[in-house]
Amino acid sequence: MTTLGLVIAQFNRPITERMEAAALEAAETAEADVYDVVSVPGVYDAPLAADRLARLEAVDAVVVIGTVITGDTDHDQVITDAAAGRLADVSLERDTPVTLGVTGPGMSAAEARERVENAAKAVDGALALVEELPTNEPAD
Repeated sequence: MTTLGLVIAQFNRPITERMEAAALEAAETAEADVYDVVSVPGVYDAPLAADRLARLEAVDAVVVIGTVITGDTDHDQVITDAAAGRLADVSLERDTPVTLGVTGPGMSAAEARERVENAAKAVDGALALVEELPTNEPAD
């Protein structure tokens, strides 16, 4: 059984709460175990939590959930670029799949609500990576 760690951004909580439910339902449907759900203030804060989960031997993959809604500045672009880059680094540095169930940038709150199911897709992606990636174990 695959074991996941989930990181959930609390900013825009009315939306991320629904995303969290979709991710947990996807994990249950796939019969994956959820080791822990770690709440962070926002998407920008997710890489540290993802790294901590990825360090745990019990965790096979990490799923990061959040939404970044556009405002009057480029802040949404800056946040998502920084978070996505560092999450990719965590995945490579820890040799653990880390999937990005973060919607945005450049979307309205209404568009974010329409993309809640992206959280389930991130769970599915994490499970597929665990299944498909070759192991580092020596061949017999």
